[in-house]
Amino acid sequence: MRLHYRAKFNGDTSSLPHGEHKPGATKFREPEDPKKLGLIANGLALAMYFITITVLVMWGGSDAFSFWGCAISLLLAFPHELLHAVCFKGDVYLYTNRKDGMLFVVGPEDMSKARYIFMSMLPNLIFGFIPFAVFLIHPQWKLLGCIGAFSIPMGAGDYFNVFNALRQMPRGARTYLYGFNSWWYMP
Repeated sequence: MRLHYRAKFNGDTSSLPHGEHKPGATKFREPEDPKKLGLIANGLALAMYFITITVLVMWGGSDAFSFWGCAISLLLAFPHELLHAVCFKGDVYLYTNRKDGMLFVVGPEDMSKARYIFMSMLPNLIFGFIPFAVFLIHPQWKLLGCIGAFSIPMGAGDYFNVFNALRQMPRGARTYLYGFNSWWYMP
């Protein structure tokens, strides 16, 4: 993997790195532009915040909600994207889009459905679900619970990608990014 930091995304999806379209490729049924995806992901994230914070407070008490847990989860946004990046074999590009509330990586290579799902879920498992599960088993570890409660919703866009892959890609299909959208094809 070779990481290229491209800083601020300029909003032009055609400027994102991509390979050639594969014959017979089908675009995922998903929003055409980052603003629409940002609205969907942020709406899903708000609903998830309500759920995870409710469970956090009910399970660990009102003192389980902490400034430090929230701050640490925000600091994990960049490492979250790095965990996505390590799942690529070739070049991968990291962008920020503060206006739409997103950090994201793109890579021009294609990957299997399983690898795409793993790439999408890896940071959410490490920074969200595992710390939150440890807290549920050991409620005295409230900081881990708070980090998990805030990190799980931060992956809302990733869950949307996994949902699309599971619903739209047939068995044996491969996927790739082109512009801001995912495409699948049968090799």
